[in-house]
Amino acid sequence: MIILFGVFIRYNEESDTHWVEYRKENNLSDIQNDFYFRYPSFQDVHVMIFVGFGFLMTFLQRYSFGAVGFNFLIAAFGLQWALLMQGWFHSLDYTDGKIKIGVENLINADFCVAGCLIAYGAVLGKVSPVQLLVLTLFGITLFAVEEYIILDLIHAKDAGGSMVIHTFGGYYGLSISWMLYRPNLDQSNRLQSSVYHSDVFAMIGTLFLWMFWPSFNSAITDHGDGQHRAAINTYLALASTVLTTVAVSSLFQKHGKLDMVHIQNSTLAGGVAVGTAAEFMLMPYGSLIVGFCCGIISTLGYIFLTPFMEKYLKIQDTCGIHNLHAMPGVIGGIVGAITAAAATESVYGAEGLRNTFDFEGEFADRSTSKQGGHQAAGLCVAICFGVGGGILVGFILRLPIWGDPADDNCFNDEPYWELPEDEEVVPPMLHYNNHMHNKEIGEEQQIKHDPIRSPLTLHTLRYTSVPQEEGPPFRARDMNPRRGDGEQKPENSGHLFLTNPHILTFQTQLVFNLLKASNLVSFYEII
Repeated sequence: MIILFGVFIRYNEESDTHWVEYRKENNLSDIQNDFYFRYPSFQDVHVMIFVGFGFLMTFLQRYSFGAVGFNFLIAAFGLQWALLMQGWFHSLDYTDGKIKIGVENLINADFCVAGCLIAYGAVLGKVSPVQLLVLTLFGITLFAVEEYIILDLIHAKDAGGSMVIHTFGGYYGLSISWMLYRPNLDQSNRLQSSVYHSDVFAMIGTLFLWMFWPSFNSAITDHGDGQHRAAINTYLALASTVLTTVAVSSLFQKHGKLDMVHIQNSTLAGGVAVGTAAEFMLMPYGSLIVGFCCGIISTLGYIFLTPFMEKYLKIQDTCGIHNLHAMPGVIGGIVGAITAAAATESVYGAEGLRNTFDFEGEFADRSTSKQGGHQAAGLCVAICFGVGGGILVGFILRLPIWGDPADDNCFNDEPYWELPEDEEVVPPMLHYNNHMHNKEIGEEQQIKHDPIRSPLTLHTLRYTSVPQEEGPPFRARDMNPRRGDGEQKPENSGHLFLTNPHILTFQTQLVFNLLKASNLVSFYEII
């Protein structure tokens, strides 16, 4: 990588020391340097990539290190390879053969990485770090090619990447997951679950993504009205999605309760779907409609479609990227095609129409209806590259040389991370988590394992008494209210049933220590 950067990568005119001369020649000021327009958006996108995506995947109870750490790894590797791949297609200076980069290239590299992080969500916990690097290497390459075809050759507009990023990344990851199907993955069911604090950490990722998504969709749009409009449309679509997701989640869950997986994921679907049309004249009410529809479709996808895909299509989608990225990405592509085809000069203005759709040069004579058709063609290209590329890369990743975890050790940090010595023992698996099925079974098991909710969960203190010469032998009173007095115990032994051992253990041990010291009890243990 260092050699490739040394050979090809150089600063562009706005980040080079020759900026002073360039500024004077073009009568510019320092404040007009692209850095001051793009860097705030770059910061927001960068936070989304490393914090938002990383923490969103920490819902698994024993895979938080892998979620955040491997996200960090493949993002750092991917952005370097993306600068090269995208540079060869978009920023190559043919006069000297060098790739000239600036702050906009950094944003586009983060976008490129986002597609691979989306794919990572489908195989979370089931692949090795080496497999992730291979996934990223090929994913970045495929992304750069399909982006060039969609944006440059077809000349489709996709400011927020609904097609180029989310649709491609979603179907790329799903195809890889299909190729890496594990029929015995249920051996790791004890770890494929969330706990209270892991869901809270995942919600942190959700909030970072939700807050910064307007920057994501507007980061590389035209300065001025395009960027302004993209932020507004995304802002409204996200807000609408939250309300719809909460309503649908409550409607389809028992007793009207909310499912945390819906709140963590489906609330973001509106930002995905509005990406393509973000800079178009979608209108505020149109943004609300897009968010409303995506909130319904994404939430229902988690409830019905994800279990169906795993059972019948053999696609094990750990994070549910089909519901958060793939389907909303397709919706975004469709919305973009319709909005572009419906664009008129009376709404946009003649100059605004040319500026919004870049009807210049060889595309100067393109009509809006034809642009709508090219938008739809761009969506098809993204799906084809995602599915075809995912199958190809999945075939490579199936080779038995990558050190992937065994079926009974997936979703576990232990094979790849040094864990703290005082790590808590994994409790018995309650066979349901928000990202899985069998919720009813899980609730029954939880009641069965809960000493407060179930009076049948008893802990027993077994003891042996020392027979005395006079009087009856010492016998502890049977504390279980569910058993009558008819049951007899041997004269030299007994059992004391504790319904809440956390409260009674200390007092019980103190009493039995005194009895033992008095030679009334020779042995006791809590079982």
